[in-house]
Amino acid sequence: MFSMRFLVPTLIAFCAVPVVAAAQTIDRCQIRPGTHCTSANLRGATLPKADLSRADLSRSNLGGADLTEARFDRARLQRVDFQRANLSRASLDRAGLRGANLSGANLVRASLNAADLQGATLEGADLSDANLSGASLRYARMGSAKLRGANLELVDLFGADLRGTDLSGADLRGARFEKANLEGANLTGANLEKATFRGANLRGCTGCPALDAPR
Repeated sequence: MFSMRFLVPTLIAFCAVPVVAAAQTIDRCQIRPGTHCTSANLRGATLPKADLSRADLSRSNLGGADLTEARFDRARLQRVDFQRANLSRASLDRAGLRGANLSGANLVRASLNAADLQGATLEGADLSDANLSGASLRYARMGSAKLRGANLELVDLFGADLRGTDLSGADLRGARFEKANLEGANLTGANLEKATFRGANLRGCTGCPALDAPR
């Protein structure tokens, strides 16, 4: 007769083996850290809390995707289409987003610390309470974007289009607005300590420093 004293430890050892879930695949793109999926079609994908850190998704389409709390830290996202995507509470720290299109995207409470958004489009995007400290937004198009209460400390906004942008209550300490267009923007209650506005268009800007208006 077979002894249970040998069977029980074997069953316990078998059950203790961790089960590793297979990476989700969409349009031949594996959803995992470090994946290489340039020009992938992920439009409308449902990927909340997905980990795509260090991934290369350059020129991919993620328009309308649910990326709530997803991780894109140090990812290559140049020219990615994020139009109307939900990136609320997502992490894009040190991500490369040059030329990316984030028009109408939800980036509420997202983290873009030291991200490269040079030449990116964020028109109508909601970045309320987002962290963009140390990010580069040189020549970015941000018309009518919402950045209420956002952290933009030491952000480079040289030549950026900020017409009609809501920056009320934002932390703008040390931010660079040289040559930026702030026509009709709202900076009410923003912290402007050591922020610079040389050559910026401040026409109709609420809360902008009058002494730094273009001469």
